[in-house]
Amino acid sequence: MTAAARTRAEYAFILLFVEEMTEDVIYCTLSYYAEGHSDLTGKGFRQLSSVLIKEVLSRADRKTFVEYPNRLYRDVENFVPAFYGDDMADWDKEKNPAFEYCEARAFLAYRDGEVVGRIGAILSHRANERWGTKRMRFSQVDFIDDREVSAALFETVENWAREKGMKEVHGPLGFCDLDREGMLVEGFDKRSMFITYYNHPYYLDHLEALGYVKDTDWIEHMIPIGDGGEDDRIYARLKRISDAMLRRTGYHKVTVKRRSDVKPYVRKAFELINIAYAPLYGVVELTERQIDKYTDKFLPLIDPDFCCLIADDNDDLMGFGVGAPSMAEAMKKCRGHLFPLGWAGVLKSLKFNDTLDLFLIAVRPELQKTGVNGIIMEHLYTGCVKHGIRQAETGPQLETNTKVHHQWKMFDVEPHKRRRCFIKAI
Repeated sequence: MTAAARTRAEYAFILLFVEEMTEDVIYCTLSYYAEGHSDLTGKGFRQLSSVLIKEVLSRADRKTFVEYPNRLYRDVENFVPAFYGDDMADWDKEKNPAFEYCEARAFLAYRDGEVVGRIGAILSHRANERWGTKRMRFSQVDFIDDREVSAALFETVENWAREKGMKEVHGPLGFCDLDREGMLVEGFDKRSMFITYYNHPYYLDHLEALGYVKDTDWIEHMIPIGDGGEDDRIYARLKRISDAMLRRTGYHKVTVKRRSDVKPYVRKAFELINIAYAPLYGVVELTERQIDKYTDKFLPLIDPDFCCLIADDNDDLMGFGVGAPSMAEAMKKCRGHLFPLGWAGVLKSLKFNDTLDLFLIAVRPELQKTGVNGIIMEHLYTGCVKHGIRQAETGPQLETNTKVHHQWKMFDVEPHKRRRCFIKAI
């Protein structure tokens, strides 16, 4: 058989598969063939032939994509799902304002008709412009312990990255810094937060086998909370720092008795985040629509005892901190679905809990390491004592962010979990 005849035969062979699929299905053998490999019975075909990669295009596909972690981790006690509605909205161009400056695609991996993995790909043009890079982000990646599956998922993202002229792929990252980021590399025996990922330990071996290496890490801490009594030395020290800073600076804590009292300061808080977080890894400034989005996400969770706003005489915001009682148990029970009954468990968790989740802390750059953050910490600590909370868990904090790690030195804490952003040149 001539080379041309063999090529025609192979093409016809491929079409037999394509005719059985919808047009939004990408078969891994097609990508192998497109790269110039004419021998479909070779090594590449054997490795990838059992894995089907389907792009998420319909709402039904998006539901499958979002629900997959609940299936993969159904027997894992420390896995905590995110809000189902938030994850659905992430991949909806009409609902996620990040699509103003991002391109994104999501994919599902199938074998024998069963979902065996998922991965998202995000091209943040604004991040590449801000940091002078040509990078594609991978996001929301999960897969069974099978090298064929992980290879097919990452090959799909890497191929799209090359098509878009990118030089590197890194992640897991979200559309912006307020999304979940970092793959768990230490702390698998600790329960996750709903604002962070959980993943199996074998993910690390898969990424290393695929050529991904560490780019940066985030660290989380679990902070013990005392009873606020005479023997609570940490509380006494925080109280002294807070009182001294308020006297010396003339700043004041904004009186917050109800959620509506916070609304006039929400935009100021996000403007401060844009300033304070600007030097951090991969951060880009939040747009007005993104500020509205995250206001809607976090405002309903605010309790005045766990929200501290520090302002000057002009009522300009100097710093703030926001936390909320952990919703991990409630989110696990409802599998991330607030409706029809999940909301009841979430509301209960906000009232009766022994753990505080620290969401956001930001201080104007010129005031960092001056003691202003001590005012925030004293307020949150007092709230914990009032509500009987015994520990507070930080969200992921960059290991290179020495300023934020400095504030935990007075506490007897060790790194609780570690997350990693991987990178690969393509």
